[in-house]
Amino acid sequence: MPAKQIPLSLTRSKSLILLLLLLLLLLLIFSLSLLALSFLFLLSSPSDPTSSSSPPYPHLPILPETSFVASLEHSLSQKASNHRTSDDTVRTVLEDDVRRLDERKSAKEMEWVHGDPYYPLNFPIRVYVYEMPKKFTYDLLWLFRNAYRETSNLTSNGSPVHRLIEQHSIDYWLWADLIAPESERLLKNVVRVDRQEEADLFYMPFFTTISFFLMEKQQCKALYRGALKWVTDQPAWKRSEGRDHIFPIHHPWSFKSVRRYVKNAIWLLPDMDSTGNWYKPGQVSLEKDLILPYVPNVDLCDTKCISESESKRTTLLFFRGRLKRNAGGKIRAKLVEELTGAKDIVIEEGTAGEGGKAAAQKGMRRSIFCLSPAGDTPSSARLFDSIVSGCIPVIISDELELPFEGILDYRKIAIFVSSTDAVQPGLLLRFLKGISSTQIREMRRNLAECSRHFVYSSPAQPLGPEDLVWRMMAGKLVNIKLHTRRSQRVVKESRSVCTCDCRRANVTGSKPLS
Repeated sequence: MPAKQIPLSLTRSKSLILLLLLLLLLLLIFSLSLLALSFLFLLSSPSDPTSSSSPPYPHLPILPETSFVASLEHSLSQKASNHRTSDDTVRTVLEDDVRRLDERKSAKEMEWVHGDPYYPLNFPIRVYVYEMPKKFTYDLLWLFRNAYRETSNLTSNGSPVHRLIEQHSIDYWLWADLIAPESERLLKNVVRVDRQEEADLFYMPFFTTISFFLMEKQQCKALYRGALKWVTDQPAWKRSEGRDHIFPIHHPWSFKSVRRYVKNAIWLLPDMDSTGNWYKPGQVSLEKDLILPYVPNVDLCDTKCISESESKRTTLLFFRGRLKRNAGGKIRAKLVEELTGAKDIVIEEGTAGEGGKAAAQKGMRRSIFCLSPAGDTPSSARLFDSIVSGCIPVIISDELELPFEGILDYRKIAIFVSSTDAVQPGLLLRFLKGISSTQIREMRRNLAECSRHFVYSSPAQPLGPEDLVWRMMAGKLVNIKLHTRRSQRVVKESRSVCTCDCRRANVTGSKPLS
């Protein structure tokens, strides 16, 4: 009997089934192998998350610290870990050092010209931070830290010294950001470099306000002379005659005895004061220098705070501060005479300490407008207190220059009134009462958006004042490089050497009030 033949189609089906089973088996073996490898990897990983080089929760943001004292305590405790040893600051200078630096810097700049299509209009700005002797830096910070609780330490007009240092502490906030580990920094438009030839700008970490207020007068002047000699001996200073060096001179009295020797440098100032009471003609100009806001004395009233305080703002105009000032601040006495006793107006003499701060903060958060007249200088810390309080500033200071005005439009957040108009009987109050509720709400919304530009913090925040400093500084870089190169080849004492002595004084223009 012939053997029964298996149909060809059945043979092919069995072959396919066997092939599929084999593929499934291989897939299972591969999956088990991956699982075993993962298990071994977990066993070999460190159990202590702190032993890893990266933070265990990199997605969690670092909360910004806005208190100068608290941030300073942290910085001083972290000093050892943040200290750099790769700095190339020169302590003993020879003429060859200047020539060699110039050659290296020229070569580096030509490299950028050919390699970067946006140079010199580029970010990040490269900043070299000098490693100065500690008597100019950490010793002064420790001096403040150990003395700030002594509230009996007052200026001649009764202001607490530690509070004045805090409101002019822009030198600290910029320095704290520049020296922080790159992994902790949030700003992307500026970076610290270790080699001088790579730098666009040079930062002087000298705390001029602390030394002015906390040191004996002659001792302070000697320290100023020492800092001056130290920096002017550096090859980078000699190369540019200081044009690319940043000096934080935010209190109008600080560094005063030696300013004339650093007038080419970039000064970080509270204002310009073109009257000549604080700065000599030719020392300061908007082209060369930069205006920075005071550190506010009151807490930030954020968007939620402004919204919740809307119904509580029953005072039309508020002022709390010194009622008598010198120089341009004499306008205050005239305003007091004009406004005292008017309905919905609060005019108070300021007081020092936490009680004074609380009263000012409460008053500003309950007011629609806050009076911001000139003080001893055209600027006043009160302007920035009102901005962060959501209180629309009424600025009466004809010589005032404002921070970051190349970026910010202050007409959207403040009212400008000339000194002449402000003291005309009844004119100022009629003008303020005539501003519509719609315009007031819009200006207050603008204040809520803009207040971040005036709050210093560590780490420095994007769109904070530290960030805007470098955005403004970027606009100066081309001119700095131009004048540096020009000074290296123009014959000295030539009439062609540019000066800023003929700059016209600023006078704030304001529309006539009606």
